Amino acid sequence: MRMAFLAASRSNCVRRKVGGAVIVKDRNVLATGYNGPPSGSAHCDVAGCVRNIMDIKSGGERHELCRGLHAEQNAIIQAAVHGGVSIKDAVIYVTTHPCVVCAKMLINAHIREIVYAEGGYPDDLSELMLIESDMSTRQFSLPKSEVRAMLGEIPPELSGED
Repeated sequence: MRMAFLAASRSNCVRRKVGGAVIVKDRNVLATGYNGPPSGSAHCDVAGCVRNIMDIKSGGERHELCRGLHAEQNAIIQAAVHGGVSIKDAVIYVTTHPCVVCAKMLINAHIREIVYAEGGYPDDLSELMLIESDMSTRQFSLPKSEVRAMLGEIPPELSGED
């Protein structure tokens, strides 16, 4: 889980610098991901936040109006791009519970278990789909002081629920 928080520290999201993911299989790290725009695209802290500009509230809605990908999405992509590694039956460690879009991707990727540090989106559909899939999920916690040491202090106005 510490590696997921370290991955999250690379995020350049100006609203919520929390997304980190690590995919592990047979005690080997297969891929990592963090919240951020596609490769070669301007980072959100440079180009600006589309959601802020359009005054879209936080809360896990309107994902298409964001420059960035979620950490889970980037981790799945990294596994494919760098070596074509199978993540079937792997465990993913994520800093927040997956949104419905990421949950669907993780289900189709045949991830065996999701270990998350904090609740994420107020997303009942995500939880329902994960239950229907029989995917194991469990919450794991690190002391807040340890998380702060890895991510740095996050101003309250930037810690929305995107």
